[in-house]
Amino acid sequence: MTLLLDDAAVQSAFDWAPAIAALRDAYAAAPDDARFPARTIARGGTSFLRLMSGAPGSGGLMGVKTIAGAIGVRQFSYLISLFDQESAELVALLDGNSITGYRTAATSALAVDLLAAPGPVTVAVIGSGFEAKKHVRALAAVRRLEAVRVYSPRAESRARFADELADLDTSIIAAESPQAAVAIASVVICAARSYDESPILLGAWLEPGMTVVSIGSTVREQREVDPEVIARADVVIADVLEEVLHDSGDLIAATQAGIDVTDRIAALSDLVSGTHPGRTTTEQIVVYKSVGSAVQDLAVAAMCADAARKSGLGSELPIRIPPVHK
Repeated sequence: MTLLLDDAAVQSAFDWAPAIAALRDAYAAAPDDARFPARTIARGGTSFLRLMSGAPGSGGLMGVKTIAGAIGVRQFSYLISLFDQESAELVALLDGNSITGYRTAATSALAVDLLAAPGPVTVAVIGSGFEAKKHVRALAAVRRLEAVRVYSPRAESRARFADELADLDTSIIAAESPQAAVAIASVVICAARSYDESPILLGAWLEPGMTVVSIGSTVREQREVDPEVIARADVVIADVLEEVLHDSGDLIAATQAGIDVTDRIAALSDLVSGTHPGRTTTEQIVVYKSVGSAVQDLAVAAMCADAARKSGLGSELPIRIPPVHK
């Protein structure tokens, strides 16, 4: 029977280490355009429906994430459907809200672990919301955190961020400006779009050896880092290469500024498989740029579904939706 997981069941089933391991396996299987086609978006005035689908080369569960958005009331729904590749049986239906945050942070942690210089890291976080907190927890699963400095425009948001991460074995320090947060960091997490779409991270602030994670500019209209960040990067790793190059506002702005990254950019799948070396010296500045991918959604959703079934979490669909033989 089909397993149903609401958001509470997803959160109970999730764990960082197996999620990051599942993502490593998924990217090592060399996803291609046939298995993971470009996302599609249906637009209807102030509403949209986005579909992200995939059939993993590892033989894992195939599926689709559906995102419904009602812009006028700022409400969004996420649904992930998982199917067995051999039988086409509907295996699970999951609320995709938390998975979206988990998979982004877990993929960033995988990338940082492969890109940052060995050893403990000092982290700067620009942003204090859902994604920012998830990223710190994900990084703590792969590296020891010497310190975390957070900047958000409101002091109460910075304080709440520190309180909610107080269980981690590190100091959480509020910074008075984004530049102050970045100044001592070896890893910089950009997890907050500016209200006017101006960059929140400037390349002038970066120091040799830094690893930058940028997740907040996923479409052409959005900005998160300035062109100087891209210009100073010795290596740029993209979770979805073509979309990062041609459909993310940060890379579009860099291209318009005359910055060519074609000889410095590679796909995360190449990094994971060892085809691309990533960082080659401790002094290089490295940028990981994410727009999100069905590779990530399906790997983490399948991990959660498997863990939930083993733990007796969730419920079963009261009816069966069988595949049809034709």
